[in-house]
Amino acid sequence: MKSGFKRTGLAIIGIGILLSFYAGPKAYRNYKVHKASKEWRVNFPQTIPYVDKLPNPDSLYVFMMAGQSNMAGRGFVEPQDTLPNRRILTIDKSISWIYAKEPLHFYEPSLTGLDCGMSFAKKLLDSIPKGISIAMIPCAVGGSSIEQWLNNETFRGVTLLDNFKNKVAFAKDHGIIKGIIWHQGESNAKTELIPKYAQRLDSLTNSFRFLVKNDTLPIILGELGSYSKPIEKQMRWDAINTVIQNIARKDKNMALVKTGDLGHKGDNVHFDSESQRILGERYTKKYLEITRPAHNNAPTTN
Repeated sequence: MKSGFKRTGLAIIGIGILLSFYAGPKAYRNYKVHKASKEWRVNFPQTIPYVDKLPNPDSLYVFMMAGQSNMAGRGFVEPQDTLPNRRILTIDKSISWIYAKEPLHFYEPSLTGLDCGMSFAKKLLDSIPKGISIAMIPCAVGGSSIEQWLNNETFRGVTLLDNFKNKVAFAKDHGIIKGIIWHQGESNAKTELIPKYAQRLDSLTNSFRFLVKNDTLPIILGELGSYSKPIEKQMRWDAINTVIQNIARKDKNMALVKTGDLGHKGDNVHFDSESQRILGERYTKKYLEITRPAHNNAPTTN
């Protein structure tokens, strides 16, 4: 009896391990460290689809993605995230045009995951003329503080503001820069840094517009999540959110994306895959509210 019971127990444990391995994205909600993990990259694209013919520059709407890890993306990439659309472009690490697939960011290869870029672009396609294509340009680097952006520091191998500037110059040769989607603040949610955050975020957004040479360029700011622990840390995140809310409120060409109902992937820091897709759609909605005044009177759900 004992021998049979033991074998049955081992079998159940074995089945449990197999189920957890093949459970898909849910299996990674508590998978905090995914460096060098083949399982984490199981759905990453194996081929690079280079663009055979670029749209005319006036038919390519370009959006810059900037900030830290929740814009760079740490979500689990599923097959649905890697289906290309010939109207959605991006660049690879050699700055060549490719048809976009997640993950879009490439600066931190050991940390790369799903971001909100494809979700943003797919949603925007529903609201722009059929002859227009969209380009998502990745510039976010995980862990980067706003001071590092302002000071043009090199962080994780990327000289932050120069990289943004160079990507802007490249993009302007091929299309029209229509906006920036920004998510950052976790690295600045420290007691000594919070009082300085408003002035520094204001300075950085002005710098972005100066580099693009567009004083009214739409900039969409995302809130930090509402899942941080312990509570004292969440209170600091909330303080950063208050700053972001105030900055967005005072500029008619900025908008705020709320995130209070979104979830994390098990680390209390990074949005999970479902939340990243929702986040992208919310950035789109806010962008359209800025650029199409009629949308401002429509009911909102976020």
